[in-house]
Amino acid sequence: MSLRAIKYHTGHLEVLDQLQIPYVETYNQVRSAEDAWHAIKEMRVRGAPAIAIVAALSLAVELHDLMQRGKLSSAAEEVEVYIEEKLNYLVSSRPTAVNLSDAASKLRNLVRARIQLIGTTGEEVARDIIQAAEQMLLDDVEDNRSIGHFGAKWIKENTPLAQAGKKGAVLTHCNTGSLATAGYGTALGVIRSLYENDDLEHAYCTETRPYNQGSRLTAFELVHDKIPATLITDSMAAALLARKSANVSAIVVGADRVAANGDTANKIGTYALAVLAKYHGVKFLVAAPRTTIDLNTKSGEEIIIEERPKSEVTKIRGPREGGDGTGALCMETINVAANGIDVWNPAFDVTPASLIDGIITEVGVAEKDENGAFHLEPLFERRLVLGGFGLFDGCEECFDLLFEAGEVVLKG
Repeated sequence: MSLRAIKYHTGHLEVLDQLQIPYVETYNQVRSAEDAWHAIKEMRVRGAPAIAIVAALSLAVELHDLMQRGKLSSAAEEVEVYIEEKLNYLVSSRPTAVNLSDAASKLRNLVRARIQLIGTTGEEVARDIIQAAEQMLLDDVEDNRSIGHFGAKWIKENTPLAQAGKKGAVLTHCNTGSLATAGYGTALGVIRSLYENDDLEHAYCTETRPYNQGSRLTAFELVHDKIPATLITDSMAAALLARKSANVSAIVVGADRVAANGDTANKIGTYALAVLAKYHGVKFLVAAPRTTIDLNTKSGEEIIIEERPKSEVTKIRGPREGGDGTGALCMETINVAANGIDVWNPAFDVTPASLIDGIITEVGVAEKDENGAFHLEPLFERRLVLGGFGLFDGCEECFDLLFEAGEVVLKG
């Protein structure tokens, strides 16, 4: 069974504290949007899909609590204002990942559609939000499995080793598995799918400095699932690709935002891997749900890159070997850089579309045309009911309102 970063039932939300993985598995309860904001900002929960889901579910939990205590306004308009304020606050926690703002936008549209109905109450608005957030959680797991399937199929059909009937190795960067999503994963989901179908020789994961998501989280998931894998430092990737015996046939990474032209923002170090892949003739793939694709952002030049604290580069934190003699975990922080040195710590970089061979989504793999350009708009022609969310059971009026507003596309 895959690891779970999110535990939820109506009115109750817990997130795995990923700052303590792989040393301790501790879940933090999230009771409000404020709790979620801090969990996201402090990177106790991370990964673009997981961030969006936790944010939405935290609002659902808060609204549920208000209803249970009789504190929710009966006026739909007042509840709309409350939800709008909370969504704006949540989006400010991580600016680069588009999934969060995308989820917030969908919830806003749902609220606006609902309050147009005569006689709508504040409780009805709140229940719509709760249902929508819960559906996001369910849909993410299904979408991840589809991404895994399409990505594995593409690799089998488009890499020389697979075409020759041989298994190849896949290199991935950062963490894109169960810990970054509602379950299964995006790029790591592709690796899982290959392994489940006996089409994977080996997996390689980078350490992903400075936050070490690869060594702490991805390696943890690969060991947990008993997938044959090797950890390398970020600086070893070129040497690995140059080794013919390594049989690396593809590099698969996740994404925090994909621009309309295919430029992709992902964890720092991704761009370097794409350049290496191009030089060594290795396929480079981005795996991400459609919620990560931002058609309003024309190119990577428009993507805001979050910069993180200097201390993430100058210090490292981990358990002291041997503990404290009592068996208890003893965490320590140590300096690894000269005092006074300046630090630049961008959390993400942008990989140009020209270096990307395919973008794997839950509805298929987007490839470039003969002129080397991606056309991502057709991916959304298969969206049903506001991004695939089953939000409108018993609410045909809301469906009609959103259809008229162009928020629903009935194709595919």
